[in-house]
Amino acid sequence: MDAFFYQATIYLAAAVIAVPLAARLGLGSVLGYLAAGIAIGPVLGLTGAETEDLRHFAEFGVVMMLFLIGLELEPRALWDMRNKLLGLGGSQIAASTLALMGAAMLMGQPWHVSLAIGLALSLSSTAIVLQTLSEKGLMQTGGGRSAFSVLLTQDIAVIPILAFLPLLGSYAIPKFAGGTIGHETAGGHGGHGSLSLVDGLPGWAVALVTLAAIAFIILAGIYLTRPLFRFIHASGLREMYTALGLLIVVGISFVMTLVGLSPALGAFLAGVVLANSEFRHELESDLNPFKGLLLGLFFITVGAGIDYRQFLADPGDLIGLALLVILAKGAVLFVVGRAFGLRRRRLWLFTLSLAQAGEFGFVLLTFSTQLNVIPVDLSEKLLLVIALSMLITPLLFIVYDLLSKRMGEARQDFEPDEIDEEGPVIIAGIGRFGQIVNRLVQASGFKTVVLDHDMEAVQLMRRFGVKSFLGDPTRPELLKAAGIAKAKVLVVALDDPEGVVKMITYVRRNYPQLHIIARAKDRNHVYELYQAGANDIVREMFDSSIRAGRYVLENVGLSEYEAAQAAQTFYAHDRQNLRDLAEHWIPGVPASQNPAYIERAQELEKAIESAIFQMAERRRKKSSEAAE
Repeated sequence: MDAFFYQATIYLAAAVIAVPLAARLGLGSVLGYLAAGIAIGPVLGLTGAETEDLRHFAEFGVVMMLFLIGLELEPRALWDMRNKLLGLGGSQIAASTLALMGAAMLMGQPWHVSLAIGLALSLSSTAIVLQTLSEKGLMQTGGGRSAFSVLLTQDIAVIPILAFLPLLGSYAIPKFAGGTIGHETAGGHGGHGSLSLVDGLPGWAVALVTLAAIAFIILAGIYLTRPLFRFIHASGLREMYTALGLLIVVGISFVMTLVGLSPALGAFLAGVVLANSEFRHELESDLNPFKGLLLGLFFITVGAGIDYRQFLADPGDLIGLALLVILAKGAVLFVVGRAFGLRRRRLWLFTLSLAQAGEFGFVLLTFSTQLNVIPVDLSEKLLLVIALSMLITPLLFIVYDLLSKRMGEARQDFEPDEIDEEGPVIIAGIGRFGQIVNRLVQASGFKTVVLDHDMEAVQLMRRFGVKSFLGDPTRPELLKAAGIAKAKVLVVALDDPEGVVKMITYVRRNYPQLHIIARAKDRNHVYELYQAGANDIVREMFDSSIRAGRYVLENVGLSEYEAAQAAQTFYAHDRQNLRDLAEHWIPGVPASQNPAYIERAQELEKAIESAIFQMAERRRKKSSEAAE
């Protein structure tokens, strides 16, 4: 017990010091965790068996991470990714395996050893990549989604790879069952041996048991979670929600290991099933802290698990091999990404994020060594190469940030959502302006379709149950997908004056029957929008200023009715005056340099003052008559 508390204190202290420091330097939390592990290993001697056992425990964080990612994906979204899963992911695994196999053969390794090495190194680090993409807000970009598709394909591919590796060995297949995040031998680390339900079964029986396990997870997610949550809610104990969330993930992982499948894959599937559940936000909030701590612990163990004696014996050779792996995979990823239509930011993010080897490589190399496919000394060297490539990964994301800045694009190129809804009202922009309009319209019983290009705003609205679609509303194809041809009203609430004018000009030209309501920044913007074809225009500060003026009138002697009448009169005259002044406004010419505009503005301002004054005089006259 003393040793446990000692290790826990050291790991937590290293994380608390290194991670905030790395974050403040702009290096990201993953590099901070890895640096903490590197400091722990040689200084305090926490390496070897202790670190290896702790790593298997910490890998459960990857399972939780994939479960939470699944909660963000609806089944329809996963089906829409099928082309990327099969095409992009399959092409990457096959091409990377062949490239790395060829490199190993050029270095003098036999073909079967080279093939095993290629398969092990072709897989990337799910933990590091997904954590960094989420941390940097890149998960919903085109490159981020493509990288996620490949990682999910790799997770699935571990199953046939493990079944194939024994064919390269010199003896029969030993019994094995699922490990922590992959599949390790029963005699290896973390195996379950007698708990496997598929050992000794014929192929057709294994397939039936596997399908039954997957069906059980899907049906349980659909039909059992709601009664369970209601039962927990009746207890009134907040901590039971956390216990239930952990039970779901742990239970699914256990079921998947019984049938020889990846727990991470099962957890992801369960998350997708629960994506439409009303309990998804509760599960996210309960499991996020555990996911973060376990992933951090995993990264620390990767850094602490480096064999420094072997590394110091030949650092140049090992670093060179790690860079060779990254360059070879990077070249393959670049070619595959271009073939599937990725460009610029998307392509570079896809290439640099997946160029490393991953934690599944530890599993495959260990299994290959036990099958006598790869010699022990070579396996130990390759394990170190995998760890070094994972250690370099945060630096690759820094390279991406530098390239991204040089490209000079205004905002991240997020891949738009597929819009599957239509309504009579389309709202472009869900910021502080658009969300108020949306709430009022929906509360009145009318359906809206909300579009916005700001990923953070869309995610925030989704947390509050407001469905909105990610995408640039100024793009014609996005408006068509939202059903603009059938819509009655378009509300343009974007915080981009130029983009608003261009959007309204396009919509008015192509959909003349549509009623357009637009948000304006100032008076000049109002004139631009009128000329572009907007029907109703709302200045950002105008209505709130009128309300403030009405409160002033109420507190200097007017009744609420009289103040409201004055405000309404002022509003009606100002609105009419804006339409009149729009005819005298010349684009690109300041109002102060346009005599005709100034003259007409003065006339209209006097008309407003006269109307308000006459109303006030009628009020005073009535008050005098009443007093007499």
